[in-house]
Amino acid sequence: MQILIAVVTAAVAAIQTPAAATRVTRSAPVLVRAVVDGDTLDVVSFGRVRLLGIDAPELGRGYDTSAPFGREARERLTQLTLHRWVRLEQEGAALDVYKRHLAYVITEDGVCVNAALVRDGLARISARVPLSRLAELQRAESEAQAFRRGMWGSAPQIPAPSYTRRSKASRPPTSRSKAPASKRRATRPKKL
Repeated sequence: MQILIAVVTAAVAAIQTPAAATRVTRSAPVLVRAVVDGDTLDVVSFGRVRLLGIDAPELGRGYDTSAPFGREARERLTQLTLHRWVRLEQEGAALDVYKRHLAYVITEDGVCVNAALVRDGLARISARVPLSRLAELQRAESEAQAFRRGMWGSAPQIPAPSYTRRSKASRPPTSRSKAPASKRRATRPKKL
């Protein structure tokens, strides 16, 4: 009977330790080379890094238009990280389906960039698995919602209309005739 209890206890302990399998690893300081969008960086020696647990609005690529607050999210991420040394905290899966590293980004002064973007209302929580910083992200999202920051209340900045050429289809008809030259009536100057 005692052997059965020991086996059951070991089995329960083995089942309850997936959290230990998803331990957090912290990198040495790395330099941010570029900001791709509101939740993706290009980091020296790592390559592309996707901010773990959050999702920022997408930028328009090609013919697509940007989602509201997409540009603002990228600008804020640029202010926080571009050409600065950061540490990456990884937990769980190391890569996403696009082969980007998944990590929390921590600045030199200890600010979690993931939570800062959520707190500013420029990103939302997208965690699909339990994360070590999930409670911090949830507090940041609650604060952004309570103060109606970014996507949780204020209207996005819409650029002022600028001059663009209208297409021929949208131009009003002109008073000149578009008849071929052979059908137009020739006008000659009068002789004096």
